[in-house]
Amino acid sequence: MPAIKQFQVTFDCAEPARVARFWCEVLGYVTTPPKGFATWEEYEDSRPPEDRGSWSACTDPSGAGPRLYFQRVPEGKAVKNRVHLDVRVGTGLVGEERLAALTAESERLTALGAVQVQVLYDGHDSCIPMLDIEGNEFCVD
Repeated sequence: MPAIKQFQVTFDCAEPARVARFWCEVLGYVTTPPKGFATWEEYEDSRPPEDRGSWSACTDPSGAGPRLYFQRVPEGKAVKNRVHLDVRVGTGLVGEERLAALTAESERLTALGAVQVQVLYDGHDSCIPMLDIEGNEFCVD
């Protein structure tokens, strides 16, 4: 069996471009227009009106992280995600130092429109479950 070299994470959402911009800010990713187009606007203008805004994508400029793909779907989010992203900002930290790093990142993401759900802290380890701008769960870890 061949080894998988790449994968992307796909988000169902109502506003793909808006959600892509949010995740670009969270992760330091960038949006690049589809091949053959200088800008996303040029690409969107080339499509039939009913298809415009139906998807967006962003990538890690270093090439290390997976591509994120956002596709418009008609239904809203109804139940808890079975898969979620962990935004890793506290790797190697413990206790109050870890909690402070996670709290600072949570505050930055809240300013972008995310919602903090709770703070999990046992005196040593911590995690902050959050929701993105369309209610998809993720954790600041």
